[in-house]
Amino acid sequence: MSSSRILLIDDEEEMRRSSAQALGLYGLDVVTFANAEPVLERVGYGFDGVVVSDIRMPGMDGMTLLQRIREMDAELPVILVSGHADVQLAVTAMRAGVYDFVEKPFTAQQLAAIIRRALDRRSLVLENRRLRAVAGKRDDVEARLPGRTQVMVDLRYRLRAIGATDADTLIIGDTGVGKEVVARALHDISARADRPLIAINCAALPENLIESELFGHEAGAFPGALRPRYGKFEHGRGGTILLDEIGSMPIELQAKFLRVLQERVITRLGSNDPVPLDVRFIATSKVNLEGEVAAARFRADLLYRLNVATLHVPSLAQRRADVPLLFLQLVREAAARYGRSDMEVPPETVTEIAGRSWPGNVRELRNAADRLVLGLEPQPEDGPEQSQRLSDKVAAYERSLIASALSAHGGSLRPVYEMLGISRKTLYEKMQKYGLDKKIRANGDDYA
Repeated sequence: MSSSRILLIDDEEEMRRSSAQALGLYGLDVVTFANAEPVLERVGYGFDGVVVSDIRMPGMDGMTLLQRIREMDAELPVILVSGHADVQLAVTAMRAGVYDFVEKPFTAQQLAAIIRRALDRRSLVLENRRLRAVAGKRDDVEARLPGRTQVMVDLRYRLRAIGATDADTLIIGDTGVGKEVVARALHDISARADRPLIAINCAALPENLIESELFGHEAGAFPGALRPRYGKFEHGRGGTILLDEIGSMPIELQAKFLRVLQERVITRLGSNDPVPLDVRFIATSKVNLEGEVAAARFRADLLYRLNVATLHVPSLAQRRADVPLLFLQLVREAAARYGRSDMEVPPETVTEIAGRSWPGNVRELRNAADRLVLGLEPQPEDGPEQSQRLSDKVAAYERSLIASALSAHGGSLRPVYEMLGISRKTLYEKMQKYGLDKKIRANGDDYA
């Protein structure tokens, strides 16, 4: 069993060590962490293991970690451990989607049994995903980057082609379009999926410590450097380095980074010894880097070296036809994340959402879905005269939406009502209302 499959987080050193040793007696190899943040770099859609975390920790606690992991993959098993007899906390964790909840003190046999069941479940989930992909059904990439518009079909095609290689990649797109989602998908379908994905926000790096943060340092390299420290590049060895908003990287650092890209070696501050670096680099940018080159804020040679492969992530304005179904999917995800039962979105709400402009793109649309699930999203209001016209528009739009979905799935009903977020009974009733027949041709001409 790979040691990367069980990640255990506890801020108490003795508890971490004793738990890992005890689980080792049951044939389970564990990687331990003193805090939750590094774990987010090790998990993702392709992670084939289990996360075991204490709940009450400084910094990111277990409940926050659970939520962050479920945002990446709602089917990744998380086991939470609590030293407090708190029934309400356990209920909250269960509603939030935790795999299991264990109260201290526990026996190693008890925890090992839960972990083994969680590993079996995870293996089954991943195998089912692989089988669906082989059968030509919706795969992981499409689940994470949904959309039937041509720009999204093209993006997924290019992503799968690039993901199978080790090429450095530049991801271009406006704020909120999902550039990091694309980057994580690239990592998860690559041969490096079982190694870390280290995300570095170039705009947030402290200017006075930026080289130390990236390259690491030796003891005595500068005042306060009391012991050697790995930089983020070394932490990503064997995996992927994501450089978010690379256009914000200081111009003086770009020359040093170019050398890293070309030679795949780094030199820690205070040292002359080169350290080999086996990583794949993915960079994102919301600005036009060609324009930054023209303005002398970005090196041309760095841009040419970075964009071996380029992915352009479209804005919602470029894929407006995807907005209704994307919104319904985000509502389902939000309902699962907040432990709410599945909700049926009123057609007039979907119509109103489809008619809005979304300058914040998917991020803004996701926030709207969250507000709707939490009961915070205002419903569209219309006067009596507008109401009738709106209902006609809603009916026409709803009929078109259902007809399009039926056509896309060749008349198969299950994927249609699952995609639309409604029950089978509701779908039948609406098909009868609009005179729709599931026996249609692939191009949907019967509904013209």
